[in-house]
Amino acid sequence: MRLRLLALSLLNVFLLVVESLLALRFILKLFAANSTVGFVQWVYDMSAPLLQPFRGIFPTTVFQGRYVLELTTIFAMIIYAVLGLILAALIEVVTAPVADDTRPVFKRRRA
Repeated sequence: MRLRLLALSLLNVFLLVVESLLALRFILKLFAANSTVGFVQWVYDMSAPLLQPFRGIFPTTVFQGRYVLELTTIFAMIIYAVLGLILAALIEVVTAPVADDTRPVFKRRRA
């Protein structure tokens, strides 16, 4: 029981960090945040490896030469959320309590 809670908690924390980084990246790109600012550059650097498997799937659209709509980031957020749900279900199955079925099938008669 504790193992299940620990595994699910760790998974939730990991997903919270991943989804938050990707959401921040999406918002900062969409509103043309200044990439020379340390925080913005940190968000871009930390989220870049998370987007690497999805690069090139969708085109990046730029509005008015500044505002970037990265559909790849949205797609990555969806995929990571689905993978999180699958992993949570797998954790539930693997750590489910086993039914204690050790009762004898037939009772012995005393002579």
